[in-house]
Amino acid sequence: MDRNIRTIDDVMTLLDGLFAPEADRWTEAGADWWDGFYADREKPVPFFVGKPDESLVSYVGRGLVPGGGRALDLGCGPGRNTLYLASLGYEVDAVDLSAGAIGWAGERAREAGVEKDVRFVCGDAFAAGLEGPYDLVYDSGCFHHLPPHRRVGYLALLDRVLAPGGHFALTAFAAGEGGMGSELPDADFYRRGKLEGGLAYSDDSLRAIFAGLTEVELRRMRDEPAESPAFGESFLWTGLFRRPE
Repeated sequence: MDRNIRTIDDVMTLLDGLFAPEADRWTEAGADWWDGFYADREKPVPFFVGKPDESLVSYVGRGLVPGGGRALDLGCGPGRNTLYLASLGYEVDAVDLSAGAIGWAGERAREAGVEKDVRFVCGDAFAAGLEGPYDLVYDSGCFHHLPPHRRVGYLALLDRVLAPGGHFALTAFAAGEGGMGSELPDADFYRRGKLEGGLAYSDDSLRAIFAGLTEVELRRMRDEPAESPAFGESFLWTGLFRRPE
């Protein structure tokens, strides 16, 4: 008889187990999947480019976020936003499940001469012991790969590491016309045992989830041409929020 649910972590593990093993891209068990994803660096994946998000560049250019401080890049991938933040003078902690992604990001950091300003962490952001406070927490494409129950830990992480007055910014799959990701109700993902490639969000759902933060800007990301120095795809939402002092 199995009657060993006693803590929130036990509940999270139980809910994780309702998904097929190949659907897990959010815990340590998902590292192998991401390593395979990043193994071929020549694949035509939009965010493999060495360019920062146009939204992040825009926030900085308009003075909506400070030009330096401590930053956390959640799900940093090959490090394109990490390197941009380091070039601005941020001390960056960059975390990703994939050793392949971290290795690629480290190479890019060395080539850019910013490796001394970046601490790369390979592992689960929820279990990596990240130490704030951070003036900026940035997430480009991590949040929409979490199953619904893992939002609880995500919000707890923000509450723990984001500095008073600090900023949180993310990009996530957009629901609606021209968007990307699954628009199924939360409960349906548990019935199917998979995440359909990622969850789509509406602007209202993002506002509700991050209601404890003050919205600064929430919009569709702008499409950027190939020759642009920034990355942009309109199937994503981009949002900037500020924590009250």
